[in-house]
Amino acid sequence: MFKRLFTATLLFGMAATAPPAFAANCALRDVVVERLESQFSEKLTAGGLQGSRASSSLIEVWTSTDTGTFTVIVTNPQGISCVVAAGTDWFQQELVKEPEGVNS
Repeated sequence: MFKRLFTATLLFGMAATAPPAFAANCALRDVVVERLESQFSEKLTAGGLQGSRASSSLIEVWTSTDTGTFTVIVTNPQGISCVVAAGTDWFQQELVKEPEGVNS
């Protein structure tokens, strides 16, 4: 009984003190951007702010037409960027302009 309780306590304690899994995907924004540009030939394609003015995060989409890869990063106000999504086979939808004329 004591052996099982000790093992369970040890396992839960290790899990609680372990660093979050996403921490491995975070670094200073300059480091993340340099890696996206040099290793994946990605360029900034789109971005926007998320949250309130006081505590907003910058969301950016980096893509490469050469390799077809894309990466979505979130940067906090302290300048730390985290990769939240990455993938392949990126495509961009072209906006269709409505013809000028009479609206029906």
